[in-house]
Amino acid sequence: MGAPGRFITFEGIDGSGKSTQARLLAEHLRAGGSPVVLTREPGGSPGAEEIRKLVLEGDPDKWSAETEILLFTAARRDHLEKTIQPALDAGQTVICDRFADSTRLYQGITRGDLRGLVDQLHSLMIGREPDLTVIIDMDPAKGLARAKGRQGTEERFEDFGLELQQKMRAGFLALAREFPDRCRVIDGDRPMDSVAADVASLLA
Repeated sequence: MGAPGRFITFEGIDGSGKSTQARLLAEHLRAGGSPVVLTREPGGSPGAEEIRKLVLEGDPDKWSAETEILLFTAARRDHLEKTIQPALDAGQTVICDRFADSTRLYQGITRGDLRGLVDQLHSLMIGREPDLTVIIDMDPAKGLARAKGRQGTEERFEDFGLELQQKMRAGFLALAREFPDRCRVIDGDRPMDSVAADVASLLA
């Protein structure tokens, strides 16, 4: 059994480029010889991927925020058990596209004052934070236009519109101030390679 691995998460509004940057960091670390597991939320394990389909597709109002919190927590617990913790225990670096911070905002703040409930469930069922959280900051209008331009099926949250994305951006920046030991904000409104270089420098 090697030393425990490092747990790195990427956060940001929809269309910020965080998924691309998570992938680029994984490629960078692998090129240097580090074993890396690249994963995502909701999802990242078979059970969690099934829940992903429930929460990201369809009518924006089909679930209450309270129901969503339970669904996301259930997906995260399965993801932690089946993917994240085994990889960390094996000494691998885990890079995850979204984690609990997204739930703290999407369900905890932007659709009602439910942050306390999110944190209670997180403490009870998840019980760990990332070692490093990279927040890719992006103008909400640009991010939303980029996200809607993908023409995918997982657009339930984008369909809430610009106001939600504006709240999300403010919320992520507030989380960076709340958790300064693990959160780093990177300007995402630049060429992809420049953003990737700044992200990689965080691990130097």
